[in-house]
Parts: sequence; structure tokens; C-alpha cells
Amino acid sequence: MKLHLRWQILLAVLGLLLVLSILSFQVQTAALCTTRVPASGGVFIEGVLGAPQYLNPLLSDPNPVDRELVSLLFDGLTQVGADGRIQPALAESWTVSEDGRTLQFTLRDDAFWHDGTAITAADVLFTYSLLQQEAFPGSPALRALWQSVTINQIDEQTVEFVLAEPYAPFLEATTRGLLPAHILADVPAAELAAHPFNQSPIGTGPWQVQPDQTWSSNRLQLTPNPTNWREGTSIPIVEFRFFPDETSLLTALTNGEVTAVSHVTPTMLPETAVLPDVRLFTAVTPRYTELLFNQVGDATTSPEVRQALAYALDRQALVDQVLSGQGILFEGPYLPSSWAYNPAQLTAYSYDPLTATARLDAAGWTLPEGQTIRQNGETPLTIRLLTLDTEPYRSLATAVQEQWTAVNVSTTISTTTNLRDALATGQFDVALVDITPTADPDLYDFWSQEAMVRGQNFAQWNNRRASEALENARQLWNETERRPYYDAFLRLFDSSLPALTLFQHTSTYALSRSVNEADIGYLSTPRDRYTTFANWFLLYRDVTISCPLPPSS
Repeated sequence: MKLHLRWQILLAVLGLLLVLSILSFQVQTAALCTTRVPASGGVFIEGVLGAPQYLNPLLSDPNPVDRELVSLLFDGLTQVGADGRIQPALAESWTVSEDGRTLQFTLRDDAFWHDGTAITAADVLFTYSLLQQEAFPGSPALRALWQSVTINQIDEQTVEFVLAEPYAPFLEATTRGLLPAHILADVPAAELAAHPFNQSPIGTGPWQVQPDQTWSSNRLQLTPNPTNWREGTSIPIVEFRFFPDETSLLTALTNGEVTAVSHVTPTMLPETAVLPDVRLFTAVTPRYTELLFNQVGDATTSPEVRQALAYALDRQALVDQVLSGQGILFEGPYLPSSWAYNPAQLTAYSYDPLTATARLDAAGWTLPEGQTIRQNGETPLTIRLLTLDTEPYRSLATAVQEQWTAVNVSTTISTTTNLRDALATGQFDVALVDITPTADPDLYDFWSQEAMVRGQNFAQWNNRRASEALENARQLWNETERRPYYDAFLRLFDSSLPALTLFQHTSTYALSRSVNEADIGYLSTPRDRYTTFANWFLLYRDVTISCPLPPSS
């Protein structure tokens, strides 16, 4: 009897503990909530129009896709900053000798190749020596520049360049990416283009190529360089997919096959802008389109005629109608980002057809009664307008033609697939030309008297004072000393108007709303769009947290 009572007490205690446990569990469960938080994983897929050929900074110049990818993978001694000035990159500093002929660079001691090997002056010597070889398969102009330079390795961290004469634009040449000597030292320049390195390179930039890839599937995967992203990223892979035309690229974006499009063209923009799950980011690019006036052309030898043609153009209407508004107006041969840009020295050519007609009349090109085309004596005013045989240039040429017709100027359009060769023949009055200027404001190769014979002065602008100003400026290293020469050049350029800038190009980046926390600011280089990449994420995961307490009454 006594023993039986103990079992009853034990069972009662166990039952009470069970009830208390259940009640405790219910209380705890009632105090827990589920929430979604960012999770690592996924693949960021960017669609690109075109395909790569050489992921090599010495061979990338001709192909825009190569240039863009190379900018993510490689660094030079220096880089171009957002203000257009040269800044340190792999070099921490440099000095220029008193005679202006010797530049000495000191490398950073914390710079490494993607495989962990330290970057040294031997890499600098190797890279730029390749450019000096006659068998170098790249640009002859690039080879000629470097053949005029003596390169000396002072020690492991110091390299010296000796120039034949002071030449300030040379500093920009050091922005070209370096190649790893420990991988390519035994590769002759003649064999560089065929080397497997160009498919899966080892660089120094913020992104690195995943090994053992081929481009047969029209895609390339990059991973963040841990040296640049020390705190890691939520998205482990950036994949570039290459498309042959705008239609297939736009379809991929619409269907969600790609997460972003690197460059939305003006013809793609209207359809892209209405996609509900896509955000657009637009920024100016270092490129502009101009009308080049032939100084020895049949109708454009007079500055008054050139100025009249400028006033007859509604440049904003050109941008709006042909480029869907994707262009920025400015004056002169320097981009607004250049330190040499000085609009105070330039005439603002706003649309003014009355001024245009008055200047044409003053230049002797009048409109006879009953005629539709202006004449000078018996000679009609007919402009031969040359353009590249692709869009949007054909449409731009047509729009220019229509606007000049409004002031009774006849315009005939001729197209070419090789604009440079067509310009060299001189068989044009006006040419529609794209210009991608260097970061350095040196325009000697475009507007000097020497460039009429050995350069790109296709307008044949023969101005001795302008040529001397450009020549003097390129021999000075100090910006303050150079500026007065460029101001003088701008005044001469403005009074003669050998070219009229139409607009600066913009670049529109399309990004899916499935990419979270993506904030894209100023875009001066391709890598700029990934400045905040460490914050981006594609996935969520559910986690249990304590529920917030209800507000007290």
C-alpha cells in the first residue's frame, strides 16, 4: 500500500511537468517569428552585344567588348579619374625629371596578380617591351610610341621611362594594363595573339576569370577578386552572355534570361524603358559625334558658311528624334570632363534659322526668286555629307539634311563602310564623325598642320597659330602652364569652326529589379557600375527571430 502511493505521487509529478513543458513550448512558439534576410548565392548574368576576341590589354583596342572586359580584369600603372586626370593605380607615385624627359614610377607593395604572385617592375618592363617589338601584332601607332621610349628597371619596385623629348600625353599611355611576366615571359610578341592566355587570363583587377572556360557557349564567368572585395560579396559569380544582335539581347532581357544589359542602344531604349521589372541607369560616356567641315571643300571653305550651317541645326531635336534623347549637348572639341574644357572661349550655337539665313546671304549664297536652293552666281549651294553606313548615323545624316533643307541648302548623303579611308580621300564637304578623345587634352594629331599629312586632320584645317599652341602645350607637364595654350587653341578653333560638336554620347545600363540593393552612380569606366557590388544580392532565406513586443497601451 505504501509503495503504491509513491507511484501515484511520481505519476502526478511527471504529469505536472509535462503540462508545464507544453505550456512553456506554446509560450516560446508564440514569441517567435519568421523573416526573410539576404542570402548568398545565385549568378548575376549580364547581356552584352557582340563577343570577345582577346582578353589582353595589349590587343583589346579594336573591339569594344574586349576593352570593357579587360578594364575589369587588368590594371595599369595609372588610371583615369572621374575628373579626367591621371591617378595612381598599380603605381603608388611617380616623378618627372627637370628636363621633362624621364618619368620614374614606384609600384605599390600590396599589389598581386590573381594567382597570388607579387607584381614587380619586371612585369612593367616585360609588358611595355612587348609593345616595342616589330612583331607586335597590335596597333602600329602603339608600337611607334613605345619604340621611342627607353625602359629601365631600377629595382623590384621602381621602373623608369626615358623619352626622346618632353611629351606630357605619354602619362596616359601608362594606363594600359600590365601582363604577368611570370606566365608570359617566354612568349614571343608574334605569338601573343594566338596564346591561350587571351581566353583565360591572369590579371590584377577587381574581377578574375574562372579557369578552364571556353567561349563556345557564348558566355564568360568572372568571380570577385578577394583582394578587392575583402569583406566578400553575396553574389559569387558574374556571368557575361554574348548576343549577336539587339533583337536577341532584348528578348533575353524581356524573358528574364539575363539580369542586366551593359549598353542599351538608342533603338532598344523605347522597348526597354517600358519593361516593368527593369531599372535604367544613364551616364555620359567619353565619346562625342561632330560634323567635320572640309576646309578645301567646294561649299565649306568660308567660316561664315560653316557658322551658318551650325546655326541652322537644332541639335537637341537630332538627339530627341534619332537617339531617343540619349545625348548631351556641349560646345567645342573637349569633353566637359576634361580639365581643358572652357566654354567661355566658345560660341554657343543655339538653333537660330534667322541668323543662319542672314550669314548665308552675307557670304554670297542668296536665294533667287522662284528657286528653292541658294546660289552664288550660277553655283548652287550643295553640301556633300559623308557618313558611316550604319545606324544611328544614317538617320542622323538624314535629319541634318532635312534641317539644312529648311534654310534652302541642298545636301547629298554618301555612305561608307570605312569612314577613315573615305575621309582620307577628301571627297566630302561635311562628315559625320565619332570622336573618342584621350583623357589628356592633346589634340595635336587631330588639328595640327603636321596632322594634315601624318595624322587625322581630315578637315585640312591649316592654322599655324593653333598648331603652335598645341605643340607647345604637349611639351609641358604642369597643368597650369599648359592651360593658356589650350585656351588660345580654343579661341582660334571657335573663330574658324573646323568642326561642330553635335552631342556627347550616353550609356544606359539596364538592371533587373530582382537585383537587390543595387545602387549605380557615376559611370566613367566599366568597373564603376560595380562600385557597390558588395551590397548586391539575388536570394533570400527565411530565419526565425523573436517577435517584436506589442506596443504598450
